[in-house]
Amino acid sequence: MWQKLSLRARINLLLALILALGLGINIARLVLEAGPRVQAEDQSVIRLAREFVATIVAGLDEAPDPDARLDQIVQDLSRLRHVSITRQDGATAKSPDRPEGAGDPRAPPQWFVALVHPEQTSVRVPISVHGKPQSLVITSHPDDEIAEIWDGIVTQLEVGSAIAVALLLVTMLVVGRALAPLEALSQAMTGIEAGDYDARVEPGGSPELAAICAKLNHLAATLGDAVEGKRQLAERAVSLQDSERKEIARELHDEFGPYLFALRAHAGALTRLSEVEKPDRAALRKHGNAILEQVNALQQFTRRILERLRPAGLAELGLAEALGALVRLWSETHPEVEIESHISPALGDTGEMADLTIYRIVQEALTNVFRHAGATAVDITIEPADRQAGLRGSRDCALVRVRDNGRGLLRDHRLGRGLTGMQERILALGGTLNINSSDDGVTVEALVPKAAQS
Repeated sequence: MWQKLSLRARINLLLALILALGLGINIARLVLEAGPRVQAEDQSVIRLAREFVATIVAGLDEAPDPDARLDQIVQDLSRLRHVSITRQDGATAKSPDRPEGAGDPRAPPQWFVALVHPEQTSVRVPISVHGKPQSLVITSHPDDEIAEIWDGIVTQLEVGSAIAVALLLVTMLVVGRALAPLEALSQAMTGIEAGDYDARVEPGGSPELAAICAKLNHLAATLGDAVEGKRQLAERAVSLQDSERKEIARELHDEFGPYLFALRAHAGALTRLSEVEKPDRAALRKHGNAILEQVNALQQFTRRILERLRPAGLAELGLAEALGALVRLWSETHPEVEIESHISPALGDTGEMADLTIYRIVQEALTNVFRHAGATAVDITIEPADRQAGLRGSRDCALVRVRDNGRGLLRDHRLGRGLTGMQERILALGGTLNINSSDDGVTVEALVPKAAQS
């Protein structure tokens, strides 16, 4: 049952139990102290009464009528509150009846009287009247003391209960206001779970709860941004795929069309020449060479398209050999630019997906260098990122850095489609891409997780 209670109910219940326990302990202390208190008062009254009687009856024999004098003494002593005195000499003179107080609503109950003072205390005081032995019996009646103690207990119970109830109500109010943000937090988290990332909580309550509300608001905003970024990423990925397909289709149409038309024309010419009795060998050779040239051009175009779709030799030869072939290709086509590349032996196996990503980063960076930078030197470095001091989250990542000494980027430069695609590919793998530009050139730096296996 305790597990089913809310935090507010638990706090209020614990407080109520503590207050009730404290009040009960205080009442129990008063009840336990009542017996010794009444006993001490009883003994004190008996002792004083005994001394008082002994003093009064000391000169009793000198009185004209000792018996009448003794009866008068007993009658006078009957006015005492806590004791009663009776004469025992065969004819007992009793004091007047004492009121029981049973009709008093605040009179102590019998169980309390029995608990505090179960038996009356009596003391016999021997006296002598004209040589006749007699005695006065002093009996204690601590009713007033017991009633006073009981009244104090009842008052303590009433006042303590009122204070406890007031304190409980105040505490319930304070706890309720302090924990009020919890319900709002629960509703906000339910909304966030359902996809409502605009849900917010008004910070309130204690400083701790206010801080939690602020952090939940920040978390909701961050999740909303992440989901929106994911949606935009998926949208751009689809857009890039469509653009890539359109470009490949355009290149196939623009390149393959003329080549196929030329091949068809030369093949038709060869067919017509073959129908002549004595064909012109020079013409045959001319059309044959043209066909070979067109086929060679088609092979180069096909190799370029396949290189864009999938780097040749990457899976078979490995990352180092594929990058080496790429660098040699660019060095042969642009001998005026010095390209240096270094792949650390400590890099190890990065996985097929990471290898392809690293290759594409270098390929795209070199393409931009030769298209826009006007650089004379390019430095390519690939090494374990965990060796680089100051890189957060760089464990088990490959650091790819391509630096050139070109003119740098313009201030209003925007990333092209190639680098945007690389950035999205790297983000999808859990890495980062940074592009720094200065007057000394551009540095493309990427962290590619090694764990991204295909």
